[in-house]
Order: sequence, then C-alpha cells, then structure tokens
Amino acid sequence: MYKQKIRVGSRESKLAVVQTKLVMDQIAAAHPELDLELVTMKTTGDIILDRSLDQVGGKGLFVKELDRALRDRRVDITVHSLKDMPMETPEDLPLVAFSKRANPLDALILPEGAKALDLAKPLGCSSARRVLQLRKLHPELETKLVRGNVITRLHKLDTGEYGALLLACAGLERLGLSHRISRVFTDEEMIPAAGQGILAIQGRAGEDYGFLSCVDDLEARCCALAERAFVRTLDGGCTSPIAAHAKRLEDGQLKLTGLYVDETSGRHTVGSISGAPEDAELLGRELANKLKGEVADER
Repeated sequence: MYKQKIRVGSRESKLAVVQTKLVMDQIAAAHPELDLELVTMKTTGDIILDRSLDQVGGKGLFVKELDRALRDRRVDITVHSLKDMPMETPEDLPLVAFSKRANPLDALILPEGAKALDLAKPLGCSSARRVLQLRKLHPELETKLVRGNVITRLHKLDTGEYGALLLACAGLERLGLSHRISRVFTDEEMIPAAGQGILAIQGRAGEDYGFLSCVDDLEARCCALAERAFVRTLDGGCTSPIAAHAKRLEDGQLKLTGLYVDETSGRHTVGSISGAPEDAELLGRELANKLKGEVADER
C-alpha cells in the first residue's frame, strides 16, 4: 500500500535528533499511513563554536539551513527547540505545532563525582540571561563562555575546564542525563528563556498540516505565544538577557513572568501578569510595555 512520505528536517546534533524523533514517534503512532523520513543537516551555529552567538549573528544561525531546506522542498517540516528560534517568524514558514512542554527550568551541573561547587574554576554558561540572574544569586562566581552540544559541554566540564555548567533541564532529561543534574533553579531564582522546554514544528504557508494535531499542545501554544510576544515587543532576540516564562494556573488563567534588561543602562526589572490563555500575545505585549516603562521611569 502506498504511504505518503513526510520528510522531517533536524539539526544533526544528538539532542536535536532525539527531539525530532520524539515528534516523529507521536506522528507515527497517530498516523501509521504516513512514511516518515529523518533528514539531518549541520547548521552554521553548529560549526562556529569559538564565539558567542550574539557575535556571529544570533541563534538564527541554527535555523537558516533548515529554512532553506523547507523552501527548497527537500523537507516537509522541521523540528526545533523553540528557545533557539528567532522571535520573528517568516510569513512563508509558519510555526504549525508546539509540543507539550517538558521541564522548562535551568539546572546546575557539577563535574562527574563532585559533591560541591569548585569556586576556583569558572562556571560555563553561554547565555546572557542565565549569567545576569546567576550573578544575583552568586555574585562571587566567575563565568566563562562555553559552546558546543550538551555532550561536548559535559566533556569540557568533566576534564576540568569548568567548575560547573548551567544547562536546560529539558535537554538533559531528553538525553537520559537527568542524573547529572545537581540542582534545579526555581522559576523565581532563574526565569527561563522564552520557549524553553517546547519543541516547535515549522512548515510552509498554505499547506495542510492536520496530521500534526497529535503533537500540538494548546497549553504549550499559549505559553509560547505569550513568551515570544513579550520578547518581540522588547526587540529582544533569542540571545538577549530578556527572559519570559508562562504557566497555567489552577484557575485556568495564564500567568506570565518576565525579566527585562535595558542593555544600554544595564537596569533590569522583573514582573508578572495574569489573564485568559486566549489573550496570550496581548498579555506578552502588555507586560513588556509595563516593564519597559518601569525601567524608563528610573532614569
């Protein structure tokens, strides 16, 4: 029997492939009539590892090649970590589904076998957002840029280059590395990056992606829309120190917490807003403008 082929694009890193296969497994379980093929590719962001992302063009470097493959029809959909995606989505390549959110929090990882943080060595962190919030918690800590995939970073940690790492819980858990987590920061200690823990599926405008209803999670979609609207309103890219985290409350309301940093003055503020999930993007814009106004009033 003929099966419709769906080619699924992914970065070739181990984590990206694991995440893409999670999505493919969901589709395969719901749609046995589809023939799914994994297509991997190396992106510019995976190749340039000696500089921070904001020095070489931002996290858009992780999606350019995948976008090109979609436009060239070499793949039918692509799977991304939402936190790695630019805040502006091309009109011809919409985000067509959002996976159920995994653990959105950040974690401290110590070297294999270590029981305590070694303050004599720098803490490896590639995120301005994490560095800013870590300095409030531990002003005595020195931080140092670390690039590469999760496995590469853990190797650098375990061979003595760093005293600890800061990484997303979701990536470690998806790789089966939960045992490496030494401490999980609460969302009050360290507000996560917009979209952290959510996988985004991107497609081409005007095409039928009804088969992705088995992947698309309404709560994750609302959280994603609120968080990305917050960052976008503040003109922050995905390498900005700006942070945003939304979650559904027991009463069904959506609560969005945001961190805004004025990169010129260095002033920053944190605030929250709650409202109906269907107003997710409006909530993001409202909170962004509120926090921006607060920082401006301090001048």
